[in-house]
Amino acid sequence: MGKLKGFIEIDRQKAPSRPVEERRQDWHEVYLPYATTDLREQGARCMDCGIPFCHEGCPLGNLIPDWNDLVYRAKWQPAIDRLHKTNNFPEWTGRLCPAPCEGSCVLAIDRDAVTIKSIELAIVERAFEEGWIRPEPPTQRSGKRVAVIGSGPAGLAAADQLNKAGHLVTVFERSDRIGGLLRYGIPEFKMEKRFLNRRLDIMEAEGVLFQPNTDVGETVAADDIKGEFDATLLAGGAGMPRDLTVPGRDLKGVYFAMEYLTQQNRKCEGDVVVDEEFISAEDKRVVIIGGGDTGADCLGTAHRQGARSVHQFELMPRPPESRSDANPWPEWPQIFRVSSAHEEGGERVYSVSTQRFSGNDAGELTTLHAVEVEMGRKDGRMSFDTIPGSEFELEVDLVFLAMGFLGPKQEGLLTQLGVDLTDRGNVSRDRNWMTSVDGVFTAGDMQRGQSLIVWAIAEGRSAAAGIDRYLMGETRLPMPLP
Repeated sequence: MGKLKGFIEIDRQKAPSRPVEERRQDWHEVYLPYATTDLREQGARCMDCGIPFCHEGCPLGNLIPDWNDLVYRAKWQPAIDRLHKTNNFPEWTGRLCPAPCEGSCVLAIDRDAVTIKSIELAIVERAFEEGWIRPEPPTQRSGKRVAVIGSGPAGLAAADQLNKAGHLVTVFERSDRIGGLLRYGIPEFKMEKRFLNRRLDIMEAEGVLFQPNTDVGETVAADDIKGEFDATLLAGGAGMPRDLTVPGRDLKGVYFAMEYLTQQNRKCEGDVVVDEEFISAEDKRVVIIGGGDTGADCLGTAHRQGARSVHQFELMPRPPESRSDANPWPEWPQIFRVSSAHEEGGERVYSVSTQRFSGNDAGELTTLHAVEVEMGRKDGRMSFDTIPGSEFELEVDLVFLAMGFLGPKQEGLLTQLGVDLTDRGNVSRDRNWMTSVDGVFTAGDMQRGQSLIVWAIAEGRSAAAGIDRYLMGETRLPMPLP
């Protein structure tokens, strides 16, 4: 710790951002870089806390106090070295991770946490600017071939690690571009895709092979891949969205969030999208059902498309402004949060349950019918009871379902391989990250269920260590998670 009283003398500074009216007119990123002086001061807030609980909060085990102090001391190159020891893609987590490390920051017991996420991003962007991050192909090859199925953060982290270990890695992706949800799920205003492409170019230069437009289990038989490679990693994510089975669900105007976000991301990529098929919120009355990150992504997208109005519905009650007694530090704080999309407008409505949709004779959505609910518990389980007389209607043109994901698609790839599944329908694995099928491993949302980018990267790194051990009898790759 370089500045002994930094955490006392310096307040947390919110990340700089572009004005709301400006950013709603384009698809560029919302947040701006900190001034170097300001960022060094933020690094000085990191305490000599004895036991850095931020390590416990971060699934990757990032060496957070180390690089906070190095930024304060303006030692940027050692900082990126520390950062890359535990995280393959800090430029992605620095933009997209909700920062569970900050929820576990010791300073956050009674003050604002250190701006860990912003410091992480500044380190890696400085490293790219200085040319410190460049292709470094392995000096030796093992001759072993590994297939990675799925090119989201888990698959890419595993591919990067396995390539560094000298194995020949091919990443298969069913979409036309590499990146998974990073490519087509995350809006451009949260992460411009040039930052994804930049890292993919480095991985390709280091020897990783990318094969898009390959749906293993559909266009290519799973057994063919398994027979061609020495090991296979399943990292296809949890792509089955949670549906809302209410009357009127089949009306035109009700869509899954990913249908909507994918189309706009393709348009931002320069793809031609047929107007008749394009889902646009321009001058539309929009309701988003789901109060999480995906719902906020739909919100920001609808703003930029020129929606007439946007309501975001959440079944749960409004979170408190500060931790409740039942949510003590260092647990993740279950508090009211305002994302950049929420700053831009829209109405957030809590404790609401959608009962049905109705439409016109042409089968087009016109009205949403809902009721207010009260959360309680019955037999130890959460319940939501209707409040009598609270029924209401809302005129609406578009509804986006952003209620999370149920798990991986089982037909095709998983069925052909015959891997065991958990009670929740995820792929089962042992402590070495191998499934019930010899030589077939799994990582990320496909085995964990819907989760965070930082968990996906950590699991990809751990699975890579398991695969390396399987192929070589031992491994020097780190395994962040058991």
